[in-house]
Amino acid sequence: MWMANSRYWLFQAIGWGGFTLISIFFAYSFDQLNTREQFFQVFGRLGIYVILGLVLSHIMRSVILSVDLLQKKLEKQFFYFLLITLLFSIIGSLIFMQVLQNYNLLNKREHEFLSNKVLLIASGVFNFFVYFFIWNLIYFIYHYVTKSRKQQLDTLRLESMVKELELKTIKAHINPHFIFNSLNSIRALVDENPQRAREAVTELSNILRSSMQTEKLETVPLERELGIIKDYLALENMRFEDRLKVEYDIDEDTLNQPVPPMMLQTLVENAIKHGISQQINGGVVKVISDFTGDYHELVVQNTGQLNGRDSNEDGFGLSSTTNRLNLLYGAKAGFEIKQINGSLVEARVRIPVQL
Repeated sequence: MWMANSRYWLFQAIGWGGFTLISIFFAYSFDQLNTREQFFQVFGRLGIYVILGLVLSHIMRSVILSVDLLQKKLEKQFFYFLLITLLFSIIGSLIFMQVLQNYNLLNKREHEFLSNKVLLIASGVFNFFVYFFIWNLIYFIYHYVTKSRKQQLDTLRLESMVKELELKTIKAHINPHFIFNSLNSIRALVDENPQRAREAVTELSNILRSSMQTEKLETVPLERELGIIKDYLALENMRFEDRLKVEYDIDEDTLNQPVPPMMLQTLVENAIKHGISQQINGGVVKVISDFTGDYHELVVQNTGQLNGRDSNEDGFGLSSTTNRLNLLYGAKAGFEIKQINGSLVEARVRIPVQL
């Protein structure tokens, strides 16, 4: 924040300082500094103009930031850009002409316009409009380029993270122990229940395929993600049997909402690994999807103890969830994991609703 303000004031100083030097150069070139009277008139007018321009442009910037103009659509930005420029040009002209009259600094042409206040003000408005238009144009272009560069960097960071963690993703989302346990369970079912064994092979195949496709997609419909969760929990149910109970509370209107692929599966896997597997009598895993205001909330609750873990844990699963949400949604999304009572842990993801 300090760096941004320092850069802003540096640009202000360069801009208005450059304007001052150019004005002095032209005044000198056109022999407007020959007499003491001319000297004081030129520098008096210039000083008032620069101070007024600096103050009004700063206030104009504050207005732009207060109405969040830079975040609006480009068409609205252009309309408000012209409106704000015109408004401050009128204010600047009124103040400038009044100060010039008070200090007797009007030039010859402005003295001729004294009988017609409209022309006097209009000439001032035109001058201020030109300079404020240039000021706003530079300001908007600077922020447009900065915003575009930030979006490009965020995209590159997301792509880089996905590629860098491609192998880790498979290990984190579908760890080898889960695969080995599933294969052992399938082998035991081959003779005992061939039909269930075939279904289990299909479920495992679906999960591995989705994990491999994670790098190609930023989001998938919740319905597709739930299909993977159900396959995953069905396989885990073969291992835990009666120790694992699964509950779903899904608002059907949320099924088409986009979510990061395998993110919900990561939370469910954490619930199994750190919750159910640690309980002698097992427990419940509950998956909830609902709308809360302008947010789509995904919640995974499981029997167990948090044991000091939180959403800032260094573990890959939870940290990758936080990183992906930050890159995709910025500060608009949120993630937390907490103990909600003596025997229940809750992981909650908040994603802005996609209309």
